[in-house]
Amino acid sequence: MLRTDLALETARRLSLNADVEGVGQDIYEDEQAQCEVADITVTTDSAAEKLGRPCGRYITVKSTQGPLDRFSDRFGSRAELIAKLLRELAGGAERILVAGLGNRGLSADAVGPLCADRIFATRHIRGLGPIGEGLTEVSVTEPGVLGRTGMESAEVIKALCSAVEPDLLIAVDSLACLDPDHLGRTVQLCDTGISPGSGVSNHRSELSRRTLGVKVIAVGVPMVMDYPDREDLVITPHNVDLLARNSAEYIAMGINLAFQRELDLNDLRSLI
Repeated sequence: MLRTDLALETARRLSLNADVEGVGQDIYEDEQAQCEVADITVTTDSAAEKLGRPCGRYITVKSTQGPLDRFSDRFGSRAELIAKLLRELAGGAERILVAGLGNRGLSADAVGPLCADRIFATRHIRGLGPIGEGLTEVSVTEPGVLGRTGMESAEVIKALCSAVEPDLLIAVDSLACLDPDHLGRTVQLCDTGISPGSGVSNHRSELSRRTLGVKVIAVGVPMVMDYPDREDLVITPHNVDLLARNSAEYIAMGINLAFQRELDLNDLRSLI
């Protein structure tokens, strides 16, 4: 069976629409960012069972200009759009832990670690007088992969949650999709958590409020898709290295803008 991490694809595959009980859909164009936004809300257990996903909110932001590896003069608008959606999902969280999941040694799985490199960490400077005034507390980690660390990402992050005591965990990872039109051009945000490694067919322990005790927002970009009728093959874009870097930059700047409200894009670029 072909895999997808995108709730939008699951809904379309099952021919679900806005009048299905327990599933709400709002699809609109953001002309400034040149993106299509699909906002799917799953509110009942029966709807969740149909989609094979927990109840919650799933937002897909798709570039209408092409894949995210391409230069776009709408970078700032897209980062602001991601920031706005993150603030909606975050619900007023004031202490944030960002986890860059995946393996930076594998390009198709490197979105999370590359994103972690670009997060503006502030937890250590908030108490340093005027320099820390107005900043939201943000910590960042790159937990690595089991084969290198001997530890599950969920184990590492659970220990960090106990130490840092965040209101919110944002987990960034590579995803898988079904439709080549979504490959490398779609960002999904959801408030239901994530199973690390799903984008590279390597599911690990889930990260969710149930397992960690804190709210979890998962953010990711589809970097691979299964090759039909061949379980041993996956498809990834030829310029996957550039795609991973650009995708990570979009997500990181979206996170930075979402929680550091007194800083703009130029400020943040000068600080990272």
